[in-house]
Amino acid sequence: MSESKMVESKAPRRRSLLKGAAVAAGAMSAPMIAVAQTTSLRFQSTWPAKDIFHEYANDFAKKVNDMAGGRLRIEVLPAGAVVPAFQLLEAVNKGTLDGGHGVVAYHYGKNNALALWGSGPAFGMDPNMVLSWHNYGGGKALLDEIYKAINMDVVSYLYGPMPTQPLGWFKKPVAKVQDLKGLKFRTVGLSVDMFTAMGTAVNPLPGGEIVPALDRGLIDAAEFNNASSDRALGFQDVVKNCMLQSFHQSGEQFEILFNKPKYAALPQELRSIIDYAVQASSADMSWKAIDRNSQDYIELKKSGVKFYKTPEAVLRAQLSVWDKIVTTKSAENALFKKVIESQKAFAARASQWQNDYMVDFKMAYNHYFAKTKTKA
Repeated sequence: MSESKMVESKAPRRRSLLKGAAVAAGAMSAPMIAVAQTTSLRFQSTWPAKDIFHEYANDFAKKVNDMAGGRLRIEVLPAGAVVPAFQLLEAVNKGTLDGGHGVVAYHYGKNNALALWGSGPAFGMDPNMVLSWHNYGGGKALLDEIYKAINMDVVSYLYGPMPTQPLGWFKKPVAKVQDLKGLKFRTVGLSVDMFTAMGTAVNPLPGGEIVPALDRGLIDAAEFNNASSDRALGFQDVVKNCMLQSFHQSGEQFEILFNKPKYAALPQELRSIIDYAVQASSADMSWKAIDRNSQDYIELKKSGVKFYKTPEAVLRAQLSVWDKIVTTKSAENALFKKVIESQKAFAARASQWQNDYMVDFKMAYNHYFAKTKTKA
């Protein structure tokens, strides 16, 4: 073999070796891409599957699932699928459930201070202002302190400002405070104390049990929450009178619970997704509530339900009763007093600002939609 042929045969081999080395070097310098595994969390709500509240729970889960891109998946079961509605907190704490969707007032029996995230007039704050107090005025730290005091190892997110809840559904319209006396009535949280002080015999039933109890005569009257939930639960099929406006649950919001060890095991980026999904869900829920509640309010009227404004005498009686409840509970429970003082300090500032700045929207509504009276 000639020397020229030897050079030609070696050149391609050398180029092949250099190319292979370059590929290997490139592979070593490229980042390792791990195949992400899906973390699945099993949640339960405290709501029947047909309730719009359960829909809100699924809306939150969908936002998390979509943003997590397959790395985290939350499945939400309806009330009773694993545990009864009022046992949600214990189930999440023990790890029987990875998380849940409900309201803080449902844990009232563990520490009555928990009901202050919903029950009562909140010193004139609306639900969104209560959420502002929670997130920026010290409420979150106080809620964490209460959960620690009752040995609940959970992570709690509050979101979703609820519209003012009706006084309730009654067989006869409520014209005065005395009309409440002796009624077997359903409510929850510190509203139990309020309605008890106003003369009713309270039975704190979960949502899914209210209408059957009304139908069987186990209770005479009940409150739940809003036009959409009330219609889905079938209130209009057993009672035809609903009293609108009340201070018993005028500032409530939803709670999303996580088992703390399960939550802590998640990568920080997934916990951040949960944080922002809660905020997005809060806004989305408030928008959806306006749309759906207003539609269902019309449908309830079509079905023969009569709506009445709760008399001012009843509303003022609620405030007077609430003052006594706060005084008594504050003397008995240091954490209760701590929450009340924090709420009051925030409300004194925030409510003055809101009341001074916000226009009376009813004036504009009446300008455009109120029926004009024709002169005789």
